[in-house]
Parts: sequence; structure tokens; C-alpha cells
Amino acid sequence: MAKAFGIVNFAGNHVRVEGLQSYRPVAAVSFLGRYRVVDFPISNMSNSGIDHIQVYVRRKPRSLNDHLGTGRHYNINSKRGRLHTLFSMTGNEQDLYNNDIAAFYDNMECIESEDFPYVVIAPSYMIYCQDYTDLIETHIESGADITMLYHTVDNAKRAFINCNVLNLNKQKGVLDMEPNRGTAKTRNISMDTYIMKKELFIELIHKAKKTSSLYTLADIINMECGELDIRGVSHRGYFAAISDFESYYNANISLIDFKTARSLFSKDWPIYTRTNDSAPTHYFESADVKNSVISNGSSIEGTVEHSVMGRGCQIEEGAVVKNCVVLSGVKIGKGVHVENMVIDRNAKLIHTPEIIADPGHPRYIKRGDTL
Repeated sequence: MAKAFGIVNFAGNHVRVEGLQSYRPVAAVSFLGRYRVVDFPISNMSNSGIDHIQVYVRRKPRSLNDHLGTGRHYNINSKRGRLHTLFSMTGNEQDLYNNDIAAFYDNMECIESEDFPYVVIAPSYMIYCQDYTDLIETHIESGADITMLYHTVDNAKRAFINCNVLNLNKQKGVLDMEPNRGTAKTRNISMDTYIMKKELFIELIHKAKKTSSLYTLADIINMECGELDIRGVSHRGYFAAISDFESYYNANISLIDFKTARSLFSKDWPIYTRTNDSAPTHYFESADVKNSVISNGSSIEGTVEHSVMGRGCQIEEGAVVKNCVVLSGVKIGKGVHVENMVIDRNAKLIHTPEIIADPGHPRYIKRGDTL
């Protein structure tokens, strides 16, 4: 049993996943055919022995709530553990004020009631694996007030835009944070993952609330960099931030590569998700599937190449799906050619024979749309 409870924080205003976010929070977006983005932080906590987990929801909670359910599919201890979904009381129409500090403040009683000395806070829009048990021990041994996880990248000029960057001293102390504006190639991207004592967390919430209604947790921690001992710990392995539409598409497509997928998935570190009892995918004689991730329950008669396909899809004879991320329940009709697209749930591409986007700029097809 860990010495901490977990908080899965919702995505901030800088996260804008065009199209997909219109129907659900980023946490509930389908990933790699069978997962949801939120499965990764919750699985990290569960695998680390953290079985008291609070998941915060900012807006459009239905799909996330349905997926989380009781949390039993995350291997959380059924007797002492709990997965608790919490909401901000701030109106959705005031997005600037509907931030994480407001949500924490509205649910302060739930935070104070957790009988653990430490809290692990992780984002709902980032995908990575991390043993928080080791991170908690590192934090305790260092004597730091706050430990932050970061990932060093060499493509910051074109990726991770608007994600926070950590500026570190030689001892990996955090000097400050700033948004990534794409001005440098190599940057230390903040993974929005924090470990601190519960009492300090509560103190920061009150201080942020008193300072400004617009302050987020990242804002108040940045303000305290000169006063508190805040240290960075480097993350190794796969890391993706689902912060915009292209980053969502690229993260899915990148994991088609088996070597890349092995840096995220391990038999010793399972990623839990809600499962169903649908039949295996049926591949007909006319099917031609290459270099793709195919989920169960589908029916494939056509061609699928370098694509990710969700559950229960139907690819009819003569159809071609290439370089696409296809969510569950999609139908691609006979002779339809679709390329470089993200196709949302239950869409039907049956009338338009060719739907092709520029390879460098994937496009989006709305949920339930018929083309």
C-alpha cells in the first residue's frame, strides 16, 4: 500500500483537441483502439499501490463517468480502495474560472478526508508509464517540498506547444516554469505530475485561491519556486501529451511501430481499461491488413494500412483505409478510399468515394456523421 492518494487532474485551457473534445473531455478520448487516455494515469497509480484515487472532471462528464464506473477494472482494492469522480461547481460558461484550483477548493472536504501523508497529482491528457512508488521514495529521501516529473525532448520547436517547460539549475532544482512557445529545440517538458505532502497541497490551494481566481496549480507552484524546494526528476520511456488534434493523431500512429509500443507497454506494467465480450475481428478472404492496430469486434473485407481501428468497425469490400485513426463503430462502405483522417465514433463513410487529407495535416470526421 502506497503512502499517498492519487489525483488525476483535468486538462487546462491550453489543451484543445479539435472535434473530439466537442463530445467528451480529453481524458475520455479513445486511444489506440481499445483504451481511453485516462486509463494510463489511473493504471500507473493502481500498479504503484495507490488505491484511493480522485478523478476530476471539468466538463461533459458522461462518457468519462460511464468508462470509469466503479473502478473495479483498474485492479483497485475492492475493500479499502476507491475511485472517486469529482466535479468543479464553477459554471462551464466561465472557462477561465473553471480551473483545477477551483475544483480542488470545491472538493476540499474530500481531499482533507484522505488518510495519507502524501499526494500524487497526474494529468489526464498525458500518456506515459511511471512507478510512483519509486518517485515517492525519491521525494522523501531528497527532503524536497515538491517533486516534479519532466521529460526532455528534442522536438520542442514543433511539438508540445503551450505545455509548460521546466527551467532547472545544475542540481535539477526547478527555477521556474514557462509555456513552450517553440523557440528552442531541446526543452524539459513538465509532465504536470507532482508529489508533495497533503498539508502543503492544501496550503497551496488556499494560497492560490486568495491570490487570484484565475490561478491554476501550475501557477501557484511556479510562484513558489523561489520559496519552496522544488526538484525535477527526469522521466524515461514513451511520453506523449494529447494537447491538440495533431498530437492525438501522431501519438496513435506512432504506437503502430512495435518498437515504440514496447517502450510504453510491458507485461509487468499492465494498462487497465474497461473491456467487453465482443468476438474477435473477422478477416474475410478479400481483406488486406498491413502494419495496423485492429481492435476486436470488427469486420474487415477491404484494405487497412498503417491505421488504428477501434472496436466494432466495418470495412466493406473494396474500401481502403490508410494512415487513419478510426474510433469504434465506424463503417467504411464499398469502394470508399479514406486517408490521413481521424474518424469519430459511429460515422458512416458510404456515399463519398474519396476522402483524403494532406499527409502532414490530418483531418477530422464528426461523430455519427454520414458522408
